[in-house]
Amino acid sequence: EVQFVESGGGLAQAGGSLTLSCAASGFTKDINAIGWFRQAPGKEPEGVSCISISDSKTYYSNTVKGRFTISGDNAHSTVHLQMNSLKPEDTAVYYCCALVLVGGMEKGSWGQGTQVTVSS
Repeated sequence: EVQFVESGGGLAQAGGSLTLSCAASGFTKDINAIGWFRQAPGKEPEGVSCISISDSKTYYSNTVKGRFTISGDNAHSTVHLQMNSLKPEDTAVYYCCALVLVGGMEKGSWGQGTQVTVSS
């Protein structure tokens, strides 16, 4: 099992920046990819960004591409999301998440989330 400790959420003004961090622990060697998804009130969850453990390839949703940057260290057991040029529509609970190999199959796992609020 993998556990996550998320930090860095809070309040920012439009155009500002925040950095989210996530430290994964437990069976981190079984993580294939790690990143973030978000959920705004009344909306479906949205994948934001992730990084592949094997080759460090990154993925960004079109809504954040060019504004957010994901990076990892400690063999990607720690991942950061630098969020620049924030918009009010970025307001959401951000969850650190990972694809974890369990019994030969990938399983999604995520933390408790951290609130990001962007004021206009």
